[in-house]
Amino acid sequence: MLFQDFQYLGFWEAIEMGLYFVIVGYFFLLFFYFLFIRYRTSKKLYWLFFSLFFLFFGIARLFFIVYYFFGPELIGTDAEIVAFLMLNYRLATFFTWMGTACAVGVLGILLFPPEVKEKIKEDRSLKAWFTTRKNIELLIRLVLFALPIIIGILALTLSDGLFMDPDFQNQYTGIPDPIVITIGSWQYPLGRFLFNFIFMPLFLALIPFIFLYLAWKTFGVLRKSYALNAIGFLLYFIGGRILQGVLDVATLPHLRAVLPTLIILLALLILVIANNYEQLK
Repeated sequence: MLFQDFQYLGFWEAIEMGLYFVIVGYFFLLFFYFLFIRYRTSKKLYWLFFSLFFLFFGIARLFFIVYYFFGPELIGTDAEIVAFLMLNYRLATFFTWMGTACAVGVLGILLFPPEVKEKIKEDRSLKAWFTTRKNIELLIRLVLFALPIIIGILALTLSDGLFMDPDFQNQYTGIPDPIVITIGSWQYPLGRFLFNFIFMPLFLALIPFIFLYLAWKTFGVLRKSYALNAIGFLLYFIGGRILQGVLDVATLPHLRAVLPTLIILLALLILVIANNYEQLK
């Protein structure tokens, strides 16, 4: 019988895992394309950030695959299995936020192009530095870039209980109690709630909004490119983060297996189309 040696991996879980492997392959393919075709020929920092975005999200998805599909099948003490699962979840979350930092880096370059130079008076005082427009723009870019990195580091250092699935209490023994937020009969890990439903939506709103703003301020092919980028990022975060989190608590295994993955693949296709315009070289 198919999957008879697996305790938790059923038919729909296997379909979902296979689709995520396709997504991972697509991630790495896009990383190599944007790094060796776009960045190598243009030397634009924009394309370096864009290639690293796909690399980090591909690595994150690999750790998520281990966490959701392979980790629960391991043989060992309950404490060892849970520790291994949480390590993979932490690393997956960390690389997700590293990829988000790269996406914010792309936005910083588009909003405040580093190629634009401006003459600065020979006043080396701290006050003069903070009153110079290009320095302020650089500071904004650095702060926006640093925020996702800080969140990613927190994912590596905070307590396991903040991210542990409450269902682990029913599956494993001798593990610490999860720290959850309770809304009615619904329980969700506090750390995941903050990361997935507070911090991530802020960036989810920021990235597409800025691309839409750039589309509104430009015209022609460039406007189409920015608009498609906004749609692509929005679909990716909806499929990969929000919809997946919602369906995790729903008893709809067929939708959970197919719908988020297909939306992610559609989002990646739109991002490729959006960034294949010659005007963005």
